[in-house]
Amino acid sequence: MTTVAVVVGNPKPQSRTLAAALHVARELAGEPDLVVDLATVDPRTLLDWTDPTVTDLVKQVGDADLVVFASPTYKAAYTGLLKLFLDRFAGGTGLSGLAIPLMLGGSPAHSLAPELVLRPVLVEIGGTVPGRGLYVVDAQHDDPAAYAEWLAATRPVVSGYLKGRTRSEEHTSELQSLT
Repeated sequence: MTTVAVVVGNPKPQSRTLAAALHVARELAGEPDLVVDLATVDPRTLLDWTDPTVTDLVKQVGDADLVVFASPTYKAAYTGLLKLFLDRFAGGTGLSGLAIPLMLGGSPAHSLAPELVLRPVLVEIGGTVPGRGLYVVDAQHDDPAAYAEWLAATRPVVSGYLKGRTRSEEHTSELQSLT
């Protein structure tokens, strides 16, 4: 079974960034199983490495087959709130599936931000990024046309990966039942 997660680093709850991330997740793989809107998480728990709630969220996100990581663009980078969450992942082994870097910004001036600042971190913590990062101008966050070209290029890669992963899990399960 495919698990899909969304992690949003906008400090404003129920943000346009969240709406954009949910749209991308639904278009790629259906309704997400887990939505982590970091604005609703007590910031003190993000700084407390012994907090069991955040530790559990990190585990669930790390185990997901597909995770959309979304942030508004602040000073050409992702938010400190998302950074606090990403710091909880072990380098190289924290993520086990696909990671989608998504950033929103006020103008096209920072359109390389997902590629330059978010993608390298997601790869470093074990994620596989299936295409280029996605940047959406904030004013177009609710316009499907803003995502269409990126989705057309990325959806086949994501679908193929998720189908292959599901088949591999089924095969492993069959082999285990034989032993």
